[in-house]
Amino acid sequence: MSETARATRTNWAGNLVYQAREIRAPRTVEEAQELVAHAPRVKALGSRHSFNKVADSPDGLQLELSGLDVPTTIDPAAATVTLGGGVRYSDVVEQIHQAGFALANLASLPHITVAGSVVTGTHGSGQHQPGLASAVSAVELLTADGELHTFTRAGDPDVFPGVVVNAGALGVLTRLTLDLEPAFDVRQDAFDTLHWTTAVERFDEIQAAGYSVSMFTDWARDAVDQVLLKNRVPADVPGTLFGAVPADGPRHPAHAAGVSSENTTVQGGVPGPWYDRLPHFRVGFAPSVGAELQSEYFVPRAHAAAAFDALRGIGDRIAELVLVSEIRTLAADDLWLSPGYGGDRVALHFTWQHRQPEVEALLPLLEERLRPFGVRAHWGKLLHGSPLEEGHSGLPKFRALAQRLDPDGKFRNPFLDRLVFGEPA
Repeated sequence: MSETARATRTNWAGNLVYQAREIRAPRTVEEAQELVAHAPRVKALGSRHSFNKVADSPDGLQLELSGLDVPTTIDPAAATVTLGGGVRYSDVVEQIHQAGFALANLASLPHITVAGSVVTGTHGSGQHQPGLASAVSAVELLTADGELHTFTRAGDPDVFPGVVVNAGALGVLTRLTLDLEPAFDVRQDAFDTLHWTTAVERFDEIQAAGYSVSMFTDWARDAVDQVLLKNRVPADVPGTLFGAVPADGPRHPAHAAGVSSENTTVQGGVPGPWYDRLPHFRVGFAPSVGAELQSEYFVPRAHAAAAFDALRGIGDRIAELVLVSEIRTLAADDLWLSPGYGGDRVALHFTWQHRQPEVEALLPLLEERLRPFGVRAHWGKLLHGSPLEEGHSGLPKFRALAQRLDPDGKFRNPFLDRLVFGEPA
């Protein structure tokens, strides 16, 4: 049987201390089954990269999955990889590449677990790329009774869209199978200073200029500070980008705030393998800024220009607290709790200074500004949440599935009760 984990009870950013009564680290799936079967409340704990209490288990058990002994296997004939619930992207991407394969997309940092990314609806960028969970073709779910259930995209079309992105409310993902494609190389090119008027008027053309596109701003200046294009090679990359000029060196996303590019992946048009270019940040280095908080919101792509205007209207308030804000796009998917459920989305990410009371005081205003556009929020980042339910059209179906798979609410917590199940705080 596993031993009680003595690791830190804080999350990655240090802004949250988990209130779980106990943290256990099962070494086998069988140990995890026994722990779940006998615990009154359970939450899975991955890389601790969430900034809110989605993974907390007050007065209950947290399962630390990093030591779970599940082998990673690649099936070349099926072009899939199967891995365990505690595996980080950084643990497997080189193995996938060496086998001649790739994942279609990655998040901005590879330091996070695959399962945690999937259940919270984490995404990369690219107008033709849905969230990372869309690569999942099968999951093994450990449910409240301690039993294992396998759900597949092909075999369970009625429930699979609810099982994958589930905010941890249905059980523990012990295994996942992801689709692969042939390995490819990517180049990154950064461009400085794109005027806001141009950014809005030529938004569709800018997003079409790369396989993955990011725009970095603070919402107060008259220009987008930086546009980062990631293109599969070979690629035709423009010499200038609608008036934005090529950067004279590597750029951290928060370059305008004076942050060094030391931990960023190689830019300057130098080709490299997909796993070392699609993320913004390098394995082995602190991701992003480090001492930070994060929030992220999603609006239908058709409302992009109006949402930009709404945020620029409070740009001075945002700029006082933000290190950088990133604008990305993602394609539609059919996963009920995904930010992309039912339509293409624009993602509005905020990397905040580590000033949590002030950030939390600003979030209700920020969310209210985005409310008219059917805003959704990232399940793993800071949010206030009051206007968000109306933007999640998949919630009714998900709640019915949760009642079926976890009728006693073993995997629920106050965060989920309020924001997923609509119960008062």
